Amino acid sequence: MSDSQQLPLSILDLSPIRDDGDAGQSFRHSLSLAQHGEALGFRRYWLAEHHGMPGIASAATSTLLAYIGAGTRSIRIGAGGVMLPNHSPLVIAEQFGTLESLYPGRIDLGLGRAPGSDQRTSRALRRDLASDADQFPQDVLELMDFMSPEPRQPVLAVPGRGLQVPVWILGSSTFGAQLAAHLGLPYAFASHFAPQQLMPALRIYRETFKPSAQLAKPYAMAGFNIFAADDEAQAHLLASSWQQSFVNVRSGRPGRLPPPVAGYRERIGPSENMLLDSVLSCAAIGTKETVRAGLQDFMDRTGVQEVIVASGIYDHAARLRSYEIAAEAARELRLPA
Repeated sequence: MSDSQQLPLSILDLSPIRDDGDAGQSFRHSLSLAQHGEALGFRRYWLAEHHGMPGIASAATSTLLAYIGAGTRSIRIGAGGVMLPNHSPLVIAEQFGTLESLYPGRIDLGLGRAPGSDQRTSRALRRDLASDADQFPQDVLELMDFMSPEPRQPVLAVPGRGLQVPVWILGSSTFGAQLAAHLGLPYAFASHFAPQQLMPALRIYRETFKPSAQLAKPYAMAGFNIFAADDEAQAHLLASSWQQSFVNVRSGRPGRLPPPVAGYRERIGPSENMLLDSVLSCAAIGTKETVRAGLQDFMDRTGVQEVIVASGIYDHAARLRSYEIAAEAARELRLPA
């Protein structure tokens, strides 16, 4: 299979904080992962903005991206995403204009309308008392205007003006699909943690897409969890760290990424197992053969042009190996001509 026929894979990182670690360790691991992905041929490395989460270190997304950019050479880096209701569009234009000026042609700006936090944290982040997630479409347009060659606004984003950083719309519902289609922007769906509306969202995006100066035809990327190892049992053990973390967050007990636990699925109740079954409908756990089959099925079902891989594994070396196996599996996929 030629490179042009390979499925583009990208990396989604939350810079997880381990039970035995701290944010500094997480940042070093994130840089190592980005460098590893670059060597393996991954297309993008994205960080996600979350706040007030004991196990996620990527709150200051643009600051961490500057560190990642300095340690890499070619891989695209970006936000997957910036939660725009938390910020002034001008500030984000300046931040990502700065990144684009430092690392030209390598920056992506994914935008989401969720706060990425609980209500109290969201209020602490809010730029003013009138800030409203319902203003998200207007905020996106304002931000894009700040980065355009001839902004309509009298205030200038410096740096930012004229840099036209590629903007993506992120979502876990049909709202983002409608907005991305209306604005003619690429669309990334968060199926790695909220897969329920993936297929309706992709259908709406494709059917209602309007070409734009940035994009002539629909381009969709979707999240997919991969927990890969050279042994099936080891892969399932590695996946248990993320499974524990996901259940804890959904149960209102967020914490640091815990070490793996053998037989975790057997230790929890039916409701927790149903929760995991739902989210793991967009996941592959196992050896390269299992991962290849999972990716093939995902591609056949969704037809997305790109897959962004999350792999919340406790041991850093095992996490790097999981991405290696994912890259090997992707090279063996059957893709449409």
